[in-house]
Amino acid sequence: MTKNLDEQISTKEKKKKNQLPTSLPIIPLRNTVLFPQQIMPLSIGRDKTLKLVSEHSDANRLVGVVAQIDSSVENPSPKDMYEYGVAATIMRVFDMPDGSKSVIVQGVQRVKLTEFLQDDPYWIAQIEELHEIPVDASDIEVDALVLNIKNIFQKMASLAPYITAEQTSMILNIQQPARVADVAIASLNISTSEKQELLQTLNVKERLEKAHVVLNRVLQTLELGNKIQSDVQDEISKTQREYYLREQLKAIQRELGETESNNPEIQELREKIEKAKMPKEALEVAKKEVERLSRMSPMAAEYTVSRTYIDWLIEMPWTITTEDNLQIDDANKRLESDHYGLEKVKNRILEYLAVRKLKNDMRGPILCFVGPPGVGKTSLGRSIANALGRKFVRMSLGGIRDEAEIRGHRRTYIGALPGRVVQGIRRAGTINPVFMLDEIDKVGMDFRGDPSSALLEVLDPEQNNSFSDHYLDVPVDLSKVLFIATANLADPILPALRDRMELIEIPGYTEEEKMHIVNKFIIPKQIAEHGLKANQIKFNADAIKMIIHQYTREAGLRNLEREIAAICRAVAREVAEGKLTKKSVDKKSVNQYLGKFKFYSEAAERIKKPGIVTGLAWTAAGGDILFIEATKMKGKGNLTLTGQLGDVMKESAVAALSQIRSQADELGIPDDFDKIDLHIHVPAGGIPKDGPSAGITMFTSILSLLTNTIVRKDIAMTGEVTLRGAVLPIGGVKEKILAAHRAGIKTVILPDKNEKDIDEVPEQIRKEMKFLFVNEVAQVMEYALNIHPKNSKNGAASHNGTKNKIKKKKLIHA
Repeated sequence: MTKNLDEQISTKEKKKKNQLPTSLPIIPLRNTVLFPQQIMPLSIGRDKTLKLVSEHSDANRLVGVVAQIDSSVENPSPKDMYEYGVAATIMRVFDMPDGSKSVIVQGVQRVKLTEFLQDDPYWIAQIEELHEIPVDASDIEVDALVLNIKNIFQKMASLAPYITAEQTSMILNIQQPARVADVAIASLNISTSEKQELLQTLNVKERLEKAHVVLNRVLQTLELGNKIQSDVQDEISKTQREYYLREQLKAIQRELGETESNNPEIQELREKIEKAKMPKEALEVAKKEVERLSRMSPMAAEYTVSRTYIDWLIEMPWTITTEDNLQIDDANKRLESDHYGLEKVKNRILEYLAVRKLKNDMRGPILCFVGPPGVGKTSLGRSIANALGRKFVRMSLGGIRDEAEIRGHRRTYIGALPGRVVQGIRRAGTINPVFMLDEIDKVGMDFRGDPSSALLEVLDPEQNNSFSDHYLDVPVDLSKVLFIATANLADPILPALRDRMELIEIPGYTEEEKMHIVNKFIIPKQIAEHGLKANQIKFNADAIKMIIHQYTREAGLRNLEREIAAICRAVAREVAEGKLTKKSVDKKSVNQYLGKFKFYSEAAERIKKPGIVTGLAWTAAGGDILFIEATKMKGKGNLTLTGQLGDVMKESAVAALSQIRSQADELGIPDDFDKIDLHIHVPAGGIPKDGPSAGITMFTSILSLLTNTIVRKDIAMTGEVTLRGAVLPIGGVKEKILAAHRAGIKTVILPDKNEKDIDEVPEQIRKEMKFLFVNEVAQVMEYALNIHPKNSKNGAASHNGTKNKIKKKKLIHA
């Protein structure tokens, strides 16, 4: 169809030069209108239009140019284009570097689109040639309109920068009335709809009248804008004149020895400075700044900056303190009423109070609570402030990357403010609040500086008595502030910063502790928050244990509180609907409200085949159990390790395999390692894992596979293994034991050098669990697989076996 239409257009063009063809390819135009005789450059970027221009790039080819109704439409349809347009000649086509084209077209004749004949690869429409209704040559009114339009255009040229001298000269030399209207309107920055209305007006006299109205309106707008600009300039000149006269007046007063009239605002600031009881250095700076302010014009830009700075100096609580509650028993009761357990933290606070009672000028300690999410680190800070009778300020450091957040901005910057430390002190209204630096392990750094380095001065007891904020630029005493930082991990904290803080580890809660916290704090809180009364809902102990074990597996309490909140919501709905008046939540109710179990003890179910062992791991969220699986196949002695293992963990697996191969004869394992391939996998492959503590677990997994012996289901283990078969100590013992206890495992194999760490495990869990301490892999074989190596010099049957047996008996009972 495209070829036939193109041939039709070309044929008709050849027939008669001054006669338009009956159909033309259409170029939709955005944000402007093309008038007859007007030359306009067009930037072509749309696919359809590019194809059109490519096929009609010959000079003097005719196209239809029509304005779009809505310029935001990227691919217009016929309803998106005006009905009236212009037939135009393509004069030149330029290829641009970005693949688009620049086309210069000249309008020829007004046309009307009667019907669209084609839409692909570009628009072709049937057109009707439009002819103007001429004016009477003897009509004086037309001459007057033309003359007025030319005069108005001349005035506009002096006001509108977008009207060029060439356009003005051209319109003054045009004789045809119709062309005068077209050129004048085409030169204006008016809406597309207004230009289109003039294009569609065929009566020349009517077009001149409309053009005259539009030009008058635009001229009035330009004149008004010019007047506004002139008024603003006059106002600026007036302000400058006043400033000059005021400075002259001040100079005259100084010459005459007359004192400056008392400014009430300046006098008020001086009184406030005297009452603020500032340190000597801050007082001198404040007085100097007020003197500077008194000589400054209130209209000056610097006036507001200076006034704001003085206000900050005045409002800082330089000497305001709250009196500490030094009644240790009372403070202890307040701590106990807010938090259950956490004895190490509570003892440290009570020790601080005891020393403060004996020594009044003691500096505030700088503590850092390190523990998994949800154990109450942040709320503990508020509780400590309440127990001490101090104000509490919390500052979240998570994601902070700008040093100015800590030290503030220098006053030379627009909108400068003090750092968040000084802002917190001012907000507290005292110089000795409890200041919590939350998530200190998540501080970042970039090109704007390192906030961790800025915190070095804040948290150094030897320096923070004269902390320098960039905005205040005077020493601020932070030595009376009790700083408490919180972190999930200690390792990401800058070593120098970590060294300045007293780290207190807050491990996960045991089942017994969770039961106490749920009954004493969480359930009453959730009952109140959901509009229930204490007699409307009761939780059985078995139901709470079920939620702890089968719906949450965490060191903290956040998910546990969410699950209890979900049950309270469900009961609240039933009460509101009148279905019940009170509810006793038991195991059946938990299943009804919370759905299927989310967690269950996997150890007994997964350890059904040789090569599978339960290990223990430490994570930022507390301890956790992990399973290590091994399998073998025919091969060439290769070892494959999967599960996103780190380099240290991979090396532990290689060391474990080497230890087994060195004892192959003693263990009764065929020496055919070069004929088989081993594959060790640690499930949960989406989680990265690393560290040496899985050494004995990997050793046991490989040995279990090669000896075809199933590992005990009720046992978990952790420890680093060496090439000589020694078991070395590891970290995170308490968290790992708590994880084993949560998973229902009652026996744990540990390195004997970690025996001292068992004291940190709650007594109730120590009573419920059995700990086997080992120093050689031979003991691990015996406990986990009941394997005794032949002629072993390291195993329990060695020459020092009696000693090992005695020790073993003692430790199993521990």
